[in-house]
Amino acid sequence: GSKCEITRKENDLTVLADDQLKLDQMHELLKVHFTRRKIEPSALDYKTVEKAMGNSVRQVITVKQGIPQDVAKLITRAVKDSKMKVQVAIQGDELRVTGKKRDDLQEAIALLRTLKIEQPLQFENFRD
Repeated sequence: GSKCEITRKENDLTVLADDQLKLDQMHELLKVHFTRRKIEPSALDYKTVEKAMGNSVRQVITVKQGIPQDVAKLITRAVKDSKMKVQVAIQGDELRVTGKKRDDLQEAIALLRTLKIEQPLQFENFRD
């Protein structure tokens, strides 16, 4: 039999597998499970593969959470440059976009989806 395992420590997943082929299969497994939970697979940041005990390989995968400051500033600038009737506020590792009309907020979401950023975005708490 083969030995493959995934261990979690805070935002890091450590994948241990017998060889590169099994490691790639573990990656596919993770992508499927993340997709089922409605989490973008691009939220996984794969670090370099390293040799472990015996002939096995180990890889640390970091789960990205929140928006880094530089990406938040880029998004804020893009929304402000578009002259939309919404306000953007950076709150820790989140961005809060407020507007009077739902259409303005949907327009802002459409703009954010067109931006080419590597950070996957989630939208929550819409106005009814």
